[in-house]
Amino acid sequence: MHIEPELVSPEKMLLAYGTAAAAGAMTVKFAVDAIAERGVASLAARTVLVSAAVFTFFEIFPHFPVGISEVHFILGSTLLLVFGAAPAAIGLAIGLLLQGLFFAPFDLPQYFANVTTLVAPLVAIKFLADRIIAPNTPYVDLRYGQALALSAVYQGGVVVWVGFWALYGQGFGAENLTSIASFGGAYMLVVLLEPLADLAVLAGAKLVRGLAKTGLVTPRLYA
Repeated sequence: MHIEPELVSPEKMLLAYGTAAAAGAMTVKFAVDAIAERGVASLAARTVLVSAAVFTFFEIFPHFPVGISEVHFILGSTLLLVFGAAPAAIGLAIGLLLQGLFFAPFDLPQYFANVTTLVAPLVAIKFLADRIIAPNTPYVDLRYGQALALSAVYQGGVVVWVGFWALYGQGFGAENLTSIASFGGAYMLVVLLEPLADLAVLAGAKLVRGLAKTGLVTPRLYA
């Protein structure tokens, strides 16, 4: 998770319901598009894969407490490029819920804030990808600069949302600002690794183009 318990008081958490609903509305739009493109079965299968990946990112990958939260390797742009926007967004929400239900029940009160923190930046990079990647360019042919831009926006969005919740919940005190700065600085180091992960995964995908027929990846990966 990304919002520490009691960082935002319960009465203030009402705002998170609204922000999560807005992110959810965009996710529904992406899901409708995905169903029209490949059908319900493909969307469901990709969502299951993303959910398992997100759960792995949180529980198995290294994560470090820094400042107001923890630094996780959440490969948001990788999930988008391989599985598509709707499965990535839904899978992030499900992965968070599974973690809260089975491993960190004390994080469940912050669930909607955490969903916003992870899904809203994903919505942003979906629109960014549509702008910076030509329609006739498959994702497996992505350039490093494009992968870096997507990663920077996603990870930067996570930092901005965590900082927002911290300021909203705890105010502008010096200690809180220092914690936000230390978290942000540490988290942006992920930007150095994520584009390389993107390109490595995409390079691997080039070797197994038969995946395009399975419905387990976004059609845009190869088409």
